[in-house]
Amino acid sequence: MSLRNVPRPFDLHWGRGVTTEASSAITPFHEPTIQLLPFEDGSMSLRFCAYHRGSFARMPLIVREENLEALSKEVKRSPQIRKLLKRLVD
Repeated sequence: MSLRNVPRPFDLHWGRGVTTEASSAITPFHEPTIQLLPFEDGSMSLRFCAYHRGSFARMPLIVREENLEALSKEVKRSPQIRKLLKRLVD
């Protein structure tokens, strides 16, 4: 479960919007996170990221096998993220 509240605004170089869902697994090393980013223009993106010591980490997302179950549990609480991930793997 993420320590950050949603919804919350985001502002990227190519657009802005509000993060409406976030699924995270808290591990001893970092917090792997999947976020739903609906943009003001109506488009949607998934951001795969990590937080380290409470701050956004500018590094690739790496999830250890033993943390997949916890992340999966959180994704099940985020219906739009789950829907988009199903499209990714089906």
